[in-house]
Amino acid sequence: MPEPALLDTRRRPLRDLRISITDRCNFRCTYCMPAEVFGESYQFLPKAQMLTFEEIARLTRIMVRLGALKVRLTGGEPLVRQNLDELVRQLAAIEGAHDLALTTNGVLLPRYAQALKEAGLARVTISLDSLDNTVFRQMNGGKANVSEVIAGIQAAEAAGLTPIKINCVVQRGVNDHTLVDLARWCKDRGYIVRFIEYMDVGTRNGWRMDHVVPAKEIAARIHAALPLEKVARNYDSETALRFRYSDGGGEIGIIASVTLPFCGDCSRLRLSTDGHIYTCLFAVEGTDLKTPLRGGASDDEIAAIIRGTWEHRADRYSELRSAEGSHSRKIEMYYIGG
Repeated sequence: MPEPALLDTRRRPLRDLRISITDRCNFRCTYCMPAEVFGESYQFLPKAQMLTFEEIARLTRIMVRLGALKVRLTGGEPLVRQNLDELVRQLAAIEGAHDLALTTNGVLLPRYAQALKEAGLARVTISLDSLDNTVFRQMNGGKANVSEVIAGIQAAEAAGLTPIKINCVVQRGVNDHTLVDLARWCKDRGYIVRFIEYMDVGTRNGWRMDHVVPAKEIAARIHAALPLEKVARNYDSETALRFRYSDGGGEIGIIASVTLPFCGDCSRLRLSTDGHIYTCLFAVEGTDLKTPLRGGASDDEIAAIIRGTWEHRADRYSELRSAEGSHSRKIEMYYIGG
């Protein structure tokens, strides 16, 4: 028997599952894991507290049964977790799970892209905040050069992990002067770039509203150099506003959760590295699944916990932020994925 439709208090279905498979990262991006906070002595989760691949696959299977269709692997940086292709293979075998994708900074893709494709990964989204190497290093904590990310993009393309999307977090006065160059570069190569408004995720990135470049301004800047036409979202819960180039040369997306919130259509559930589920990227607390999982709970018992969590979901942080200003305490993004 199929599960009855799972809806939250605002009639939003569960459709997207984002899995943070590690809280570690080989970058120190200023908007996520600033180096002054996440230094050499920072204590990340010990291995025993992290979900095993088998536990992740079991929870994913249950959530797919409850309605999740799209599965995204995130981090931290997911490629720093060893033997990731083994997890991909397990997830790819789950009936009903579609569009198995991975978000990465890309620098380890030359080593792993082919194995991930062979294991069943469908595509990748790669973070690249600027083609200007000085700007890029400033934003990633001096951990990598643009050339290393481009090598990763090329490896992903060669392995068939397509269509490739490029994520760019936009910060005023930091990289906003390089947006047109990145858009043109992606357009010429057939990649879909998605510009992301700088968000107040977590509490450690020094976010202020005046650091945000609004979606309308981003679109206007690109349009002035590369004329755009707005197009409809592919599906109701898609996060990006879509624009195509007037000459037919591809498209861009803009994720505007600060200035144009899309909470009303949000269908995402997040699973943290240590086995908690979060119903919002800006959540204050999650629901523990690891303890019942390791305590012998059945699939039906775990499904009941997930169902109860989702059915009580009322999150609309971005809408409230727009009306009231940013809340002070939130889970850090590296912990539950972007």
